[in-house]
Amino acid sequence: MNLVVVAGSGNPSLADSIAERLGTRVCRSVLNRFPDTELHAEMEESVRGCDVYVVQPTGPPVDRHLMELLFLADACRRAGASRLTAVVPYFGYARQDRRANGREAVGARIAADLLVVAGFERIVALDLHTVSLEGFFSVPLEHLSAVSLFANAIEELVTDKSVIVAPDLGAVKLAERYGELLSLPIAIVHKIRLSGEEVRVRGIVGEVGGRAPIIVDDMISTGGTVEAAAAAMIAAGCIPEIMVVASHALLVGPAIRRLSALPLKRIVVTDSLPTPEHGSLTLQVVSLAPMLAETVTRLNVGESMTELLSHR
Repeated sequence: MNLVVVAGSGNPSLADSIAERLGTRVCRSVLNRFPDTELHAEMEESVRGCDVYVVQPTGPPVDRHLMELLFLADACRRAGASRLTAVVPYFGYARQDRRANGREAVGARIAADLLVVAGFERIVALDLHTVSLEGFFSVPLEHLSAVSLFANAIEELVTDKSVIVAPDLGAVKLAERYGELLSLPIAIVHKIRLSGEEVRVRGIVGEVGGRAPIIVDDMISTGGTVEAAAAAMIAAGCIPEIMVVASHALLVGPAIRRLSALPLKRIVVTDSLPTPEHGSLTLQVVSLAPMLAETVTRLNVGESMTELLSHR
């Protein structure tokens, strides 16, 4: 089946890189706003009978990018696309996977339902905030992992003094995978979230004194988790040369200010989102284009995805 790549405005450079590796180009489309801010989406080329992959992370502004993804899906479906797959390197609303207080919406379920209603028959995502999100989708979810990419990228920086650190209990399995790949011990920071921007550390399990921490997580949002974990490890006597490895670099709100004040040797992220302004921070970006192009190729021809999928 003829393969077509479509891009929203969430990360067009990543879509271009994927298309280039596939030996094609991004199919032309139009996304604009009417004077009253209503979104309008239209395909400028035929996708009839095609296997269409819409590349669109739903990062900030989340609602705008989510609506673009839904409208592009509908435009392609109505234009006769035979199969629709959403390639969502960063899935917004993933942290809203349960009710913490009993009276709020479960945003992850709403977003998942909208993608299915729009016509997507398969979803490709990377390092979701929680693996339980797979149960929210009534269509297949291909949950990819960047762990092996990161392990290869930082291997030469690892020493016998390094330690993998999970900044909270939710990142423990992720830390274990890094520990196995890099043959390093792990430590776990026990945190309590006070608000969307503030966290408090209650303790550290594992030895960080005299070691160089490598904090691993799925995302860096406001930097509060990294800030709290780093402060706790410095107090515990770690080597003040901290590395942070995270799949999604949101870096919103006070993130740059917080991270700039820490003794960070390097921050390693993917290009799941456009590279944000990062001031004087040493930011290393690992490209997802090869992995996502390989994923699209395998899905198009029906090959196994086992070695690309997340198993955490």
